[in-house]
Amino acid sequence: MKALICGAGIAGLTLAWHLERAGWEVELVERAEAFREGGYLIDFYGAGLVVAERMGLRERLTEARHPVDEVRYVDGSGRPRSRLKLGAGGLEGVLSLLRGDLARIIADDVRAPVTYGTSVEAAEQDGRRVSVRLTDGTSREVDLLVGADGARSRVRELAFGDVAPRYLGHQVAACVLTDAELSRRVGVRYQMLTEPGLMAGAYALGDDRLALLFLRREPDPELPADPAAALRRHFGHLGWILPDVLARCPEPPALYHDTVTQVVMERWHRGRIVLLGDSCQAVSLFAGHGASMAMAAAWILADELTSDAMDPASALVRYQARMEPVISEVQRFGRRFIQWMAPSHRWRIVARDLILRLAGLPGGERLFVNALSQGGHNLIPPQHTTVSPS
Repeated sequence: MKALICGAGIAGLTLAWHLERAGWEVELVERAEAFREGGYLIDFYGAGLVVAERMGLRERLTEARHPVDEVRYVDGSGRPRSRLKLGAGGLEGVLSLLRGDLARIIADDVRAPVTYGTSVEAAEQDGRRVSVRLTDGTSREVDLLVGADGARSRVRELAFGDVAPRYLGHQVAACVLTDAELSRRVGVRYQMLTEPGLMAGAYALGDDRLALLFLRREPDPELPADPAAALRRHFGHLGWILPDVLARCPEPPALYHDTVTQVVMERWHRGRIVLLGDSCQAVSLFAGHGASMAMAAAWILADELTSDAMDPASALVRYQARMEPVISEVQRFGRRFIQWMAPSHRWRIVARDLILRLAGLPGGERLFVNALSQGGHNLIPPQHTTVSPS
């Protein structure tokens, strides 16, 4: 069996890892010109971490993690408003990673070739095969075409027409700076400053690097032509480390800037074309579970395909039936969490600070972990033998 995966991010790479070990011939294409490094800091846990362990990646992920020993909200002078001590090891069962580091660790174990700077131009299917024309002018005949190419998926557009992602009223930006003094001031804790409609977060990565995340409430989904200037305009007056940070803010692509969206669809597959990851399951930054869900979905899709390779259409139906309820749950959680991660009113900031202080009481940390672990509790069953390393 032959599969073409459009998108070499976490979802596409994880699927390639499993399919090639099940004997499939796999090829990936990626519209970015090169492997996407960096990205913002994510908390990786739950079903995705179970999949990563089965792939033998736990040790390397642990080595790449950035332990967070405290979550702290600060004011414009850098003084703590509220904090939650997590201990030297951070939250149990949670690995804080740069998204690019997670993708790189998976990619290092994938043997399938990746063609960068290339996407899908056209696709036609006859019930048995998919004929694919790529943007580099070459063509492929495959048994399965997978769209793992993000919330603005080209494969989704070809198979389902124009499906607009659900805009959640916010824009996000992230970058990594190298500055020894700023890194020292922030330390091994995740610090955030919030004002109504605005959130800026920072975390020291080691080697004098500082990871930064900006979130802004914005009714208009159109992205600014100059995102660095927009950040300086909206965040530059808030104090803390932000004036120094924004004075050195890089330009894209070193500066990631995008809308915060979810993708909600009734069907994830059509014939021998199937969607995976953010192309059909984007849960948004607010849900904070996207990387884990991407790896879990890739595992389930591979599991169904390799269990019934002779009838991929039925396998795709079962894949969606297993995964969609969990994605819907996580998406609902993300929509509910908007007002707490990026409060639109000052009273919500006060209430959030109070909740964080309560979480610091005995037993409160466990409640905090349970609140994080939305969705996917029973998604990955005990050790399965269908998809296994060769």
